[in-house]
Amino acid sequence: ARDADSVSCRIACHPHPLTPTRMATPKRASKRASRKSGSLSAKAGLDMPVGRIGSQLRRARYAARVSPSASVYIAAVAEYLVKEILDASIRGLGTKKGGSRRITPRLLTLAVRCDSDLGALLKDVTLSRGGVVPHVSKALERKAKRSKKAGKRSSATPRV
Repeated sequence: ARDADSVSCRIACHPHPLTPTRMATPKRASKRASRKSGSLSAKAGLDMPVGRIGSQLRRARYAARVSPSASVYIAAVAEYLVKEILDASIRGLGTKKGGSRRITPRLLTLAVRCDSDLGALLKDVTLSRGGVVPHVSKALERKAKRSKKAGKRSSATPRV
């Protein structure tokens, strides 16, 4: 009877030597395995420097404490806006007839002012060396059309 009990105890208490057993691992080793190597920008999948933005936030003393995710959020928003502005200016560059492939401040200004969302966001912003959007008042257009018509009438009537 003892042999049968000892065999059943061995099976129940001690698993088969080929079955995997879970071993206790120290917390440090598990933390090291879970960490990704690389910059914060690479971890977030961004091109903007997340670490530099975070250090600028802390240095500027906007608050006593700054969350680590705050710099990631600001970097993501800034990267999105930059890509939108460049995309709009590249679309404007494609419609341009000339052979110039350079993005100038003038082209950025025209792209921002012609886009409704970017124009609303940057309505109070002045871009250096950007100029203004060409616009002729309707009142001036009417006068110009009338003066041309008036000139034709006067030339058609004989002068006395």
